[in-house]
Amino acid sequence: MSEYGELIAADAVRFVRRLPGPVERVWAYLVEAEKRKRWLCDGDTELLTGGTVDMRFHNASLSGEPDIAPPEKYKDLPEHMQFSGSVTACEPLRKLSHTWQYEGEASEVTYELATEGDEVVLTLTHRRLASREELLGVCGGWHTHLDILEDVLSDKNPRAFWKHHTDMENQYEERLANK
Repeated sequence: MSEYGELIAADAVRFVRRLPGPVERVWAYLVEAEKRKRWLCDGDTELLTGGTVDMRFHNASLSGEPDIAPPEKYKDLPEHMQFSGSVTACEPLRKLSHTWQYEGEASEVTYELATEGDEVVLTLTHRRLASREELLGVCGGWHTHLDILEDVLSDKNPRAFWKHHTDMENQYEERLANK
């Protein structure tokens, strides 16, 4: 199983990660604001189809490690960003899907969980990405956030977001150059 995201369509990427369980713990880090803000973003999630997902990002706060400034292409983004979405599917401990509204059309993120022994396999799929640039940013972003989730679940100090994101986005530019 590769840590890297895999293109499954021109506008979609899928990540598969093995995480320390149990599944209840991993689910909590997907849906509980206080836990989710340690690896992704703060904000409440209404766990029912049609419910609201509030996403308040502050990537610089994810680690105590020294970090770099956001790369040039992200320098005009606010330090605190907020998005919202709607839950499109919710099967507690198994699956959560929601829209992700930023600019233009909403994309959709799906988290699926499966137990394998003491581990949990998280399959994350992000669909309906509007452009190649958005796809590369999403690949670098999800890879970084999932690495931080693994750090948190393994009781490690989370890595610095922008350092890691910049490295990962560059790797995805190379990996996906001919795809």
